[in-house]
Amino acid sequence: MAQSIPPGDIITQPNAKVVFNAPYDDKHTYHIKVINSGGRRIGWAFKTTNMKRLGVDPPCGVLDPKEDVLVAVSCDAFAFGQEDTNNDRITIEWTNTPDGAAKQFRREWFQGDGIVRRKNLPIEYNA
Repeated sequence: MAQSIPPGDIITQPNAKVVFNAPYDDKHTYHIKVINSGGRRIGWAFKTTNMKRLGVDPPCGVLDPKEDVLVAVSCDAFAFGQEDTNNDRITIEWTNTPDGAAKQFRREWFQGDGIVRRKNLPIEYNA
């Protein structure tokens, strides 16, 4: 039943983008706070457009209503200006968890016919 109800909103801090500052000869880590502002438990997962440069820890999880989690987004060292970074972004997807499900993330929540919401956070690299 929960699958037919659209998931509530999440709040991310920062809200619009992730910024990494030079130099890029070492790994950078940026923290994003994800808050479930809706009234139902949700499952969430991060995706990234550049798996070899960008990492997310933890990559997925479950949040009860009003609960939050701090997620570390890392950017590995790379040759700034010699690699295409224009399309780098991370995407968070979330969906309601099934009624009665354990508070343990399950990938199949995203593969059925339930409603999955997405939020894109572009990544900005400052020279």
